[in-house]
Amino acid sequence: MKVDDGVNELRSELVAYIEKYTGEDGTHTTRIPDLQLIRSSEKTERIHSIHEPALCIVAQGKKVMMLGNETYLYDPTSYLVVSLQLPVSGQVLEASSERPYLCLRLNFDKQRIFDLVKQSVKSSQKTSDSQRALFISKMNRILIDAVVRLIRLLDTPEDIPVMAPLITQEILYRILKEEQGQSMKQFAMIGSHAERIAKVVQMIEGEYNQPLQIASLSAAVNMSPSSLHHHFKEITAMSPLQYQKQVRLQEARRILLTEAVEAADAGFQVGYESPSQFNREYARMFGMPPMRDIKRLRDSLGFVVN
Repeated sequence: MKVDDGVNELRSELVAYIEKYTGEDGTHTTRIPDLQLIRSSEKTERIHSIHEPALCIVAQGKKVMMLGNETYLYDPTSYLVVSLQLPVSGQVLEASSERPYLCLRLNFDKQRIFDLVKQSVKSSQKTSDSQRALFISKMNRILIDAVVRLIRLLDTPEDIPVMAPLITQEILYRILKEEQGQSMKQFAMIGSHAERIAKVVQMIEGEYNQPLQIASLSAAVNMSPSSLHHHFKEITAMSPLQYQKQVRLQEARRILLTEAVEAADAGFQVGYESPSQFNREYARMFGMPPMRDIKRLRDSLGFVVN
């Protein structure tokens, strides 16, 4: 079909641009604000991170994203959108030196989404249903055309200040118009359950090393504890306590990797009072006890702590 042919041609152009502006493995910033290009010539182990709101498009290769107990597989026939900062893990499944994994990531500015939703969504379209803040949709020609027009600007950097914001806005608009666009719209609707859950997420991340007080969080966003728990899980695929645990453990891993501290000290810094509990939960998440995991990471990365 002509549409499929058009998508394939645009995808080939996207591959060429990512190869041109990366050159070597890693995550590369560009002259276009919020646009990153990612390249890997080999499969990766499972990498944990706090994923900020973004559009991710795999131009070549295949990747899997894990959120809670859910698995999201995406490749060049689809695109992934993260609508709220979420603790996730990802793994490149298909990559080689001949055909490297190539990905484009466009980070979202929350205010821009809010302004766009305010302009284009009627109040009658509001819904009380909460939707998962991560979704995968089938790639379409209209969206990839806009993405390719954005990356072409790297060839004419003088056009970036004027054209990049306009094309980025178009990309956001195209995503919002899709059936699953509600996953993004919900956070821009003042008073919605999703908007309140987003505030709860910010509070948890701001005080992740403190005991979790569901009653206080509920009162702060004017929700009952049961309602908060229900909508939090609908949006993030995990409970508030599970969310806090993932944030704590990821931060502890960062501390252990970059600072010369003992495991118990890192656990204490992120809020654990029991070293045995910290070691147990760390091993459950990362596959081995803290110091063994960090030694393996440092050896594989050639990492030296001063």
